[in-house]
Amino acid sequence: MNALPPRILALRARAERLEYWSIGWTLSVIVVMGLAMGSSQTMKTAWIEDCLSLIPPAVFLISARIERRPPSARFPSGFARAPGVAFAIAAAALAALGATLLVDSALGLWSQEHATVGGVIILGREVWLGWVMVAAQIYSIIVPLVLGRLKLPVAEALNDKTLFTDAQTQKANWMTGVAGIGGVIGIGLGWWWADAVAAGLISLDILNDGVRALRSSTAELVDGAPRALDSTDVAKDAKALHAALDARFPGAEVRLRETGRVIGAQIVGANPPDPPLTTADYWPGDPERAWRLHHVSFVPPGQDDRET
Repeated sequence: MNALPPRILALRARAERLEYWSIGWTLSVIVVMGLAMGSSQTMKTAWIEDCLSLIPPAVFLISARIERRPPSARFPSGFARAPGVAFAIAAAALAALGATLLVDSALGLWSQEHATVGGVIILGREVWLGWVMVAAQIYSIIVPLVLGRLKLPVAEALNDKTLFTDAQTQKANWMTGVAGIGGVIGIGLGWWWADAVAAGLISLDILNDGVRALRSSTAELVDGAPRALDSTDVAKDAKALHAALDARFPGAEVRLRETGRVIGAQIVGANPPDPPLTTADYWPGDPERAWRLHHVSFVPPGQDDRET
């Protein structure tokens, strides 16, 4: 059985720090956007998205604490599946967010709501509220843009789908800010539909990311083959591992499943080699990624664990 190396444990600790920073900075964005919201549909959409974007970092931090718990009588296999549950929650939240905002923007277009942006008194002078909204959107762009770029390489190194989904949420957040600026300026130009259209485009992108993540998380929960971080396709390292094990044990059935960040392999119809090998000996790719193979188990010929 393969334990996580110190390098990966250090990256996991860095991921936790990034998520704490993410929660703190996102709360500041929520406050700024809420104060500048006005009656803009785009601003409302962006504000709701910012609020729900707290879910991925929160469930990541909770799952990280649960994952470190030792096995117990009630949970003899430990809590390695905690990241998978967190991934499913984050994916469901992202998909629900996109669907809700899409319906909201569609209803706005259907009813032909004409958003109005008035003025506000700042330092004794009246300023168009749209400029305040644009300034708030610029701030809401900077924060997720920085956080997303910091999280993405850590998520890829850890092969952590929850963290990767969070990085995708940060991407959706800064895209929301860009589209939101366009929507507010559209209102100023008299284009009543610009606000709802911008909100709809934002929600479509969010919904697409959410549905893709939800499909991948569902596959993991039902013991499907390990999926890639950024798609529902089987992961490249899982394909390579399957091919290597298939070549090493011809005639046997190779089953791979993903538990959190790691892969478990089962060889049905073959006896374990003598002397036994370590998991690193089975790993076909970069040795630095050999930690991904958690264990290799064998079912001797004539037996099938699905029949027992």
